[in-house]
Amino acid sequence: MIGITGLGRMGRAIAERLIDEGEELAVWNRTQGKADGLANVLVANSPAQTVSRAGLVLSVLADDTAIDAVYFGRNGLLEASLEGQVIIEMCTMSPHRAQTLESAVRERGGRFLECPVGGTVGPARNGKLLGLVGGDRQTFEAVRPVLRKLTRRLEHLGPAGTGAAMKLAINLPLMVYWNALGEALGLALGNGVDKDLALDILADSSGAIGAAKTRIPPIGKALAGVGAASANFTLANGIKDMRLMKGLAASNGSGHQVVSAALARAEAAAEAGFLGLDCSLVAAFGQENVQTAEE
Repeated sequence: MIGITGLGRMGRAIAERLIDEGEELAVWNRTQGKADGLANVLVANSPAQTVSRAGLVLSVLADDTAIDAVYFGRNGLLEASLEGQVIIEMCTMSPHRAQTLESAVRERGGRFLECPVGGTVGPARNGKLLGLVGGDRQTFEAVRPVLRKLTRRLEHLGPAGTGAAMKLAINLPLMVYWNALGEALGLALGNGVDKDLALDILADSSGAIGAAKTRIPPIGKALAGVGAASANFTLANGIKDMRLMKGLAASNGSGHQVVSAALARAEAAAEAGFLGLDCSLVAAFGQENVQTAEE
């Protein structure tokens, strides 16, 4: 049996994928109703109980606050017996945090891997994530068959912390892109180009990345004052990641001028009401007639 702690949008999609692949699950979420509709799953009453029912636990958490509660809180993962157990943390976090969790799990007799993923809900549901694993190689080989059910590409990068570093690295250009797209729109719209035509040309040019194909239409709606689309990855999460990127770069002496500028613009957008919207909609920040709430 596989355990899952955290049934947010990603955790729920991962659970559904594993059920489709024939796996039996024990699941836990702070709000138990998040498990409604999942077929033939055991709903645990705590993270610790999830461990007691499953030899492998996937932890799909949002941030450090959730990690602290689920690992170190009352009836948390670290209060259970972890002998023979494997914990895989899928949260985007700092390398230092991954190393800290590995040490804590080992002290309880368990084994730990980090596996942050590239991709959102759709790829998770279809087993098309990019898996970025850090930790003990032997442990990775033991759980590879399960992770392969979730991923289109699965890479073991090295010791704990390397997966976190690579996940931040792949998210950095994406966060910068949405901010750069906003400035690009400003050049066009500020000089009289029709917004729909400008967005269409940007989507059909070297001015677009793969993700832009699906996210530019919602940006157009926001610019038209129609309202925001649902969030695959909120600006709040993007800001969290950019702060981690900036801190990591500062700690290892690499540059962070570009992400620092993107972070400053994203934080300004958050103050203007964009915090809960998809991070791509930061491209609409500063333009006229933007609608930031669903109508």
